[in-house]
Amino acid sequence: MQVILLEKIANLGNLGDVVKVKDGYGRNFLIPQGKAKRATESNMAEFEAKKAEFEKQQAALLKSAQDRAKKLDGFTLQVTQKAGVDGKLFGSVTNFDIAEELVKAGHEVTKSEIRMPDGPLKIVGDHKVSIALHADVVVEITVSVLGETE
Repeated sequence: MQVILLEKIANLGNLGDVVKVKDGYGRNFLIPQGKAKRATESNMAEFEAKKAEFEKQQAALLKSAQDRAKKLDGFTLQVTQKAGVDGKLFGSVTNFDIAEELVKAGHEVTKSEIRMPDGPLKIVGDHKVSIALHADVVVEITVSVLGETE
C-alpha cells in the first residue's frame, strides 16, 4: 500500500513522503490515527494544496515537544513499590506506572511515549528511561525505584 505521510514517523519517513507500507499497518494504524493518507491522485493534489498548513502544524508540535523536553530534562522521578529484602520488587514498574507518576508531578506524558528497552523495572535503584515526545525529541529521565518492606 502506498501512503502519503502527514507527519514525520521514525524509521518510515518525513512529512509528505510517499512510502510503501504493509496493508495492515497502513489500514489499521497510520490512516485511522491521521498520520497518513492513501497515495491516490486526488489525495496527492489535496496534500500539495495544504502542504504549508501541515508543515505549520508539525512545527507547532515540534515546538511543544521541545518545551515539554526542557521541563523533563534531568528530572528524577521517585516510585515506591513493595520489595523483598534482596531488593527485588514484588511485581514491576511499567511505563503505565511511570506515566501516571509523571502526570501527578505535573508533566504531560502518555504511556506510549515512554521507551523502556530493557522492559519493566524489577529491582530497586536508579534507572534511565527515555521519553520520546516527538520523532525528533527524546529526553532521558531518571526513575528512582524505592523499596518498601512490610
